[in-house]
Amino acid sequence: MKLDVFGQRIEAIRTEKCWKIFYLGTDGKKRPASDIVVPWSIQEEDLVRYLDDLRHEYATPENPGIRVLNR
Repeated sequence: MKLDVFGQRIEAIRTEKCWKIFYLGTDGKKRPASDIVVPWSIQEEDLVRYLDDLRHEYATPENPGIRVLNR
């Protein structure tokens, strides 16, 4: 799932054992987001709420929330 998290584009991939979170670059590259840890027990439908709680201090008037870009 790709998301815009308060202006930062990320990709979240849920594997059988963990969530893998990546920052997405403008050139199509991605790098691991080691500062974002999502427990495996978080379901996909709860991910936006979890990330909002985790990263809400990054909200700005230009980027006030989280948008799902695609699933």
